[in-house]
Amino acid sequence: MAPTYNTRKIGAPNTLEHRIFIEKDGVPISPFHDLPLYANAEQTILNMIVEVPRWTNAKMEISKEEKLNPILQDTKKGKLRFVRNCFPHKGYLWNYGAFPQTWEDPNVIHPETKAKGDNDPLDVCEIGELVAKPGEVKQVKVLGVMALLDEEETDWKIMVIDVNDPLAPKLNDIEDVERHLPGLLRATNEWFRIYKIPDGKPENQFAFSGECKNKKYATDIVRECAEAWQRLIKGETQPGGVSLANTTVNGSPDRVDPSTLKLPQGSNELPAPIDPSIDKWFFISGAPSN
Repeated sequence: MAPTYNTRKIGAPNTLEHRIFIEKDGVPISPFHDLPLYANAEQTILNMIVEVPRWTNAKMEISKEEKLNPILQDTKKGKLRFVRNCFPHKGYLWNYGAFPQTWEDPNVIHPETKAKGDNDPLDVCEIGELVAKPGEVKQVKVLGVMALLDEEETDWKIMVIDVNDPLAPKLNDIEDVERHLPGLLRATNEWFRIYKIPDGKPENQFAFSGECKNKKYATDIVRECAEAWQRLIKGETQPGGVSLANTTVNGSPDRVDPSTLKLPQGSNELPAPIDPSIDKWFFISGAPSN
């Protein structure tokens, strides 16, 4: 029987106290370390943990530093972070999240991007038709990858689709995305290029001139980052401030007994109100791609 994953929500969304813990069959786990990367023996279907649902603005992410790596809203100078609406986009374009048991090693410079890893799990953009929920575990297949260069770090963006999506049988490599969802890859490139401009930052840059590499290239990146995570969880490399606490990983020196964890009780509080300016449009000069 497939495991059942649930969320334990603490605090109201849109507050500094909000946390989403992941549980497997009622037992707390780390979505970074305990959730398996592969969902089948052939390693063709992968588990993705959703951090940000499509069309939303709150910059939710797996906490690298906190025990069991709950999902929380990123902050800057003590204030919650939201992505801006860069016309014609509203929030994130896809269900955005991460692959568990992967790590972009900041101790390694990639030979093609010439930049080190960003110390995060691999970022994932799921392009299916349904809007997901934060903390949802989706089974997906890999289609391609873009390489964002963010403050001299390689920040891979893996393009995937939920295996249960009606389009999934037709999407097997990156050229299929352009064939069946024309304009999506161009919009994805544009979004990552301009989304920080409203906050006073310059355009983001890409490796490979913004080209989206194919499934084989993306699969190789996933495997490299899975191997980097293996070194991380075994204590064979510098952890870069990452909490390695987990409840299931054999051979990990940081494995903990889940019965000793004192997590708060879950609560389903209503979201706190947000500043109306979060929904403002920003018209970025020259945003459309050629």
